[in-house]
Amino acid sequence: MALGTVGAAAWYWGHREAKTTAASSISTAQTGQARTIHLVTGEFKTTGTDGKPIEVYRWDPGTIHVKQGEKINLSIYGVNGTSHPFIIDGLNVKGEVKKGKETIVSFQADKPGTYRIVCLTHPDIAHNGPMVGYIVVDA
Repeated sequence: MALGTVGAAAWYWGHREAKTTAASSISTAQTGQARTIHLVTGEFKTTGTDGKPIEVYRWDPGTIHVKQGEKINLSIYGVNGTSHPFIIDGLNVKGEVKKGKETIVSFQADKPGTYRIVCLTHPDIAHNGPMVGYIVVDA
């Protein structure tokens, strides 16, 4: 019974938040005000079958959706890793996130499409990545 109650509460809050986010997106696109989206740097650690440690860095959340025409402030907080210099392909945005610090970059989502946010320190598996996230601009 308790599990059902917890599940129902989670469903309610998840759907409530989704509706609030959608309404927020529409109103910010219409009013021209910037919407702030929060991300963090994350790290996953494990031990491989050979006994060697494996570390992988990620953006969290890994995918965000914005509406075409929205002004976006991307607030990224450095939780794991010393430094994450990054670019957002196709949006002419770059920055650097440092551990324990907040970095804010801004852009206008003018053109629909999917844009990658790529950490230049961790671009592939050979460098504890890929630390790649996606910004989806919906028409």
